[in-house]
Amino acid sequence: MYTVVERELELKLVLSPERSIPVPARLNYRTDDPYAVHIAFHIGSDHPVNWTFARELLVEGVFRPCGHGDVRVWPTKVAGRSVVLMALSSPDGDALLEAPAAQVSAWLERTLRAVPPGTEADQLGIDDGLAELLAPTPADDLWLRAPWPSDESKDGE
Repeated sequence: MYTVVERELELKLVLSPERSIPVPARLNYRTDDPYAVHIAFHIGSDHPVNWTFARELLVEGVFRPCGHGDVRVWPTKVAGRSVVLMALSSPDGDALLEAPAAQVSAWLERTLRAVPPGTEADQLGIDDGLAELLAPTPADDLWLRAPWPSDESKDGE
């Protein structure tokens, strides 16, 4: 069983310094995928546009510029409001999205309470899975035993 932390909010797709359009979005975090955040952008098509990237990137981006390549995140002020900007790049195009910093921060706090930083690996159960895979079983005795006597003869036999 896993926990889901979701938040619906309205982002702005920045078209120019003077013009932006609203984009409904859903922030999604699942404890069974503890390193990632998922954002679904509802752009009026049959299917939302989905992006997945590191939760740590968004956490850091609320405080300072970070990221490179396909996802970059940084805080700023627009018309006196604190916002988080997300620059997303893909082969299909680029987008600059503006999100209300308070709403993103509140949602991130909920994800950090669900899975505190540094405990993500515990959620995946990797250590338990490896221990189970490597645990000896009764059949191991058959496989580890030599299938025939040694080729070395004793005392000239």
